[in-house]
Amino acid sequence: MVAAALAKVTVSHLVKRFGDTVAVNDVSLEIEDKESISFLGPSGSGKTTLLRCIAGLESPESGDIYIGDTLVNDLSPKERDIAMVFQNYGLYPHMTVYENIAFPLKMRKLAKQDIDRKVKEVAELLRITHLLSRKPKQTSGGEAQRTALGRAIVRDPKVFLMDEPLSNLDAKLRIYMRAEIKRLYRKLGVTTIYVTHDQAEAMTIADRIAVMNNGSIQQVGTSEILYNRPANAFVAGFIGNPPMNTINCGLKTEDNHMFLDFGVATYKIDSIRDVIRQANENQEVILGIRPEHIRISATKSEGMELEVFEVEPLGSEVIVNLRMGDNLIKVKTNQTHLKTGQKAWVSFDEDKIHLFDKSGAKAII
Repeated sequence: MVAAALAKVTVSHLVKRFGDTVAVNDVSLEIEDKESISFLGPSGSGKTTLLRCIAGLESPESGDIYIGDTLVNDLSPKERDIAMVFQNYGLYPHMTVYENIAFPLKMRKLAKQDIDRKVKEVAELLRITHLLSRKPKQTSGGEAQRTALGRAIVRDPKVFLMDEPLSNLDAKLRIYMRAEIKRLYRKLGVTTIYVTHDQAEAMTIADRIAVMNNGSIQQVGTSEILYNRPANAFVAGFIGNPPMNTINCGLKTEDNHMFLDFGVATYKIDSIRDVIRQANENQEVILGIRPEHIRISATKSEGMELEVFEVEPLGSEVIVNLRMGDNLIKVKTNQTHLKTGQKAWVSFDEDKIHLFDKSGAKAII
């Protein structure tokens, strides 16, 4: 089944307030035809409010929203030709799975044979044909979610809007269902906006990710760009598992060598000295380094000598937490013999070092 209508979504200088709280702060974004994009961010970042403004469920104070070439600011959700999937599914408990999927088509007064054909087509696509006669309470969480997806798909909308649709499922089923949603998106080719606080979902499902915080978009890009070239310290610390270590430090030059100065320890970074000098004039910065880009040794070597604070075993690898003053540095390693309280020496993959200005607002390197 392929949707008949596709549409680009354009958001221009959108502002939405709730009392004195600015939930969406001057957001502009273009979502291309057939593109899947995820709004990713912590609770309260504005991602769901932005989605609801696009859906027509919230009215912004200012700014414009276009679906295709149509300005939709004053159109009702029904007139925008979108389909929305919520985290609580929103199924009618007194209706069967068949009736739930058929409901939007009945509201459009389609012929009975056309409704039957479309419902069965969608049920086959979602592999829920055997559930059509059941009520929602007779289905599992994953089956109920598929039913909600079916009710959205059957309408052939211009845009799919999904608001944390997997958050009520257990961890194993979420992993399975995000692969299912990606399969559906690729098969249907419909513009899709997906809201989540789960970076694994966002990175798995979406072509691009818009990372949000405090009502603003911090960065938009592919998962690879966000991982390798974060625009600021917030994005750096939000993407990755475990996320990037971000540590306040100073830059200092001594005997023609450049060091990161953490107060309780220093780290020589001559290999990237010239890049830093060209990009930064400030002496206070934030170091960003991912746990997988730190080397650790239990025997004395180059780098910094730190103390193992705690070890988190994860089977084939461990996360080693190292104390450095008031900071903890996380290291991902397969050295499972490291123990709490012992000394360890760490060094960085210097081509993987990130530096941000002291406010964390922008990347230096």
